Amino acid sequence: MTKLTIVAFDGTRFDLNVDEGSTVMENAVRNSVPGIEAECGGACACATCHVYVDEEWTERVGSPEAMEEDMLDFAFDVRPNSRLSCQIKMKGALDGLVVHVPERQA
Repeated sequence: MTKLTIVAFDGTRFDLNVDEGSTVMENAVRNSVPGIEAECGGACACATCHVYVDEEWTERVGSPEAMEEDMLDFAFDVRPNSRLSCQIKMKGALDGLVVHVPERQA
């Protein structure tokens, strides 16, 4: 199990033990994290699972691929540390990852 923390916009922390290979979005939906709508179900076809990767994790998580960057154009308040949570797969190197949910989704 890998640890993942999702911080909702209101500051509520969801400290989760998650399976490697699962995505941040899947875990947010399973745990009813407010603000993660995931309308496309993880197909990288919308921007409703937008999160901000905590600054200390951005390098380890990496940059978005071209398709994800295109979808981020539709997200609300995009920042340099913005990612779609459906595109972040949990793995040992991300044990302890922290992401923040924006005020709203696009």
